[in-house]
Amino acid sequence: MPTPAAALLVILAAAAAFRGATAKTTIEPCSGADACPALLGYTLYADMKVSEVAALFSADPAAVLAANSLDFASPGSANRILPAGTPLHVPTRCSCADGVRKSVAVRYATRPADTLGSVADVVFAGLPSADQIRTANGLAEEDPDAPLNPGQRLVIPLPCVCFNSTDNNLPAVYLSYVVRVGDSVQSIADTHATTVTDISNVNAMGSPVVAPGDILAIPLSGKQSHIGLQFGKEI
Repeated sequence: MPTPAAALLVILAAAAAFRGATAKTTIEPCSGADACPALLGYTLYADMKVSEVAALFSADPAAVLAANSLDFASPGSANRILPAGTPLHVPTRCSCADGVRKSVAVRYATRPADTLGSVADVVFAGLPSADQIRTANGLAEEDPDAPLNPGQRLVIPLPCVCFNSTDNNLPAVYLSYVVRVGDSVQSIADTHATTVTDISNVNAMGSPVVAPGDILAIPLSGKQSHIGLQFGKEI
């Protein structure tokens, strides 16, 4: 049976193979200190408790449960174990940093065998890139597969957009979704109760074609997202 470290390397290699060097991400220019609620589309890389997912993203466990329509009233809900591969919506605060929208509230303490590549592609499921983490932390240019010092605290920049919290003049919250193998814009639209046209317009796509590793902004209605609970208000 492979060791955990060996298994991690296998997962990393597979993730790296699927993420192209030219992966597309929706970028929203901004100015000022305003922020909005947003969602991150995250796929669990291992069995994890809801509270562990929340801690990874500096989120409230109750908000994570609510954003995924899970029962957050029953005792022990935060300790519910979710299996590897589970897709989740994780609430985040979308800020304006360096002139573009991004979430910069997450801090990650590195573990033995972590690399910039494994942190980006495995731990955070492709939401950031190794280069983005390196730049955000002022690290020297180096092999993304080089081991990091255990206990090193890293800022993890995560993609998000606000677009005035509206879509087609209706209240909306935006989900940052990492395209997976086998996805099409139509299947993504069907899964998230939106349209190909809406996704194409929001992401300024010349044609509805995506590749694994691309990150799309998916508009969700305020009621569909349950994200208002994170900031103590309904959207």
